[in-house]
Amino acid sequence: MTSPSVPLDPPRRTLLVGFGKLAVRLAPRLLADGGEVFALRRSEGELPEGVVGFRADLTAPLEQPLPEVDAMVVTLPPPGGVDGYRIALAHLAAALPAIPARTVFVSSTGVFEGSASDHAITEQDEPVPTSDRSRGLYDGERAAIELFGAVIVRPSGIYGSGRGFLLRQVREQATVNHRRRTNRIHEVDLVRTLDLLLRMPEPPALVHAVDEAPVLLGEVVSYIAGELGLPVPPDDTSAEPTGLVHDGSFLRSLLGTLDYPTYREGYDEMLVGGPRA
Repeated sequence: MTSPSVPLDPPRRTLLVGFGKLAVRLAPRLLADGGEVFALRRSEGELPEGVVGFRADLTAPLEQPLPEVDAMVVTLPPPGGVDGYRIALAHLAAALPAIPARTVFVSSTGVFEGSASDHAITEQDEPVPTSDRSRGLYDGERAAIELFGAVIVRPSGIYGSGRGFLLRQVREQATVNHRRRTNRIHEVDLVRTLDLLLRMPEPPALVHAVDEAPVLLGEVVSYIAGELGLPVPPDDTSAEPTGLVHDGSFLRSLLGTLDYPTYREGYDEMLVGGPRA
């Protein structure tokens, strides 16, 4: 594998399937290095300068073919149903004139929701999906590999600018399960991961996108409350300890130092200029 310290060329032409917050951050990185970027999305709306948009709903076959591209990043929200991702990806494959040389499919560590593991989960552990959503995600991973030879990225607890759910919970003094084990990744570090996987000559088949600090939810809300000068939100004492610990050491071996190694750096930035108590 190539060290992230070595400059790597971007794909010449990249299709971003789904154009949410991650794609909005990723597109300028690819454009800045001379790449062409196309966006496939269901809705209309303004796109960043230099991004060429296509509107389509992948629940049905596309009426027009898509452009030929070297690379593709799939960040689709759950389409619904256990086979929703498989159907959407089949329609995507049928609309492409050729299979891209590199595809990155963004899944979730939620595919482990049924695991009873007592060790930190790594890329070597087998998923244990139990709900329709997690089974659909895992089936989407397999379909992406079958159709596109995709690299799979499983982020956990994406947060960052515009993702302030936990801040709202603290401000509203909502009851939370303090004993729930949580994992997270800042969206900036996740976008860095996607960018690197598009450029690497020989990327890994699977990466868990997790920061350096798996931590109980009670510690996180206590920290945020302290920074806001608010009481710690109450604990749901009726809730059982839940959640898993995910090991992000492989990600750090690829990226090097994370921009946001723990929740503290990320939430400190989100709280700057925000309303105080």
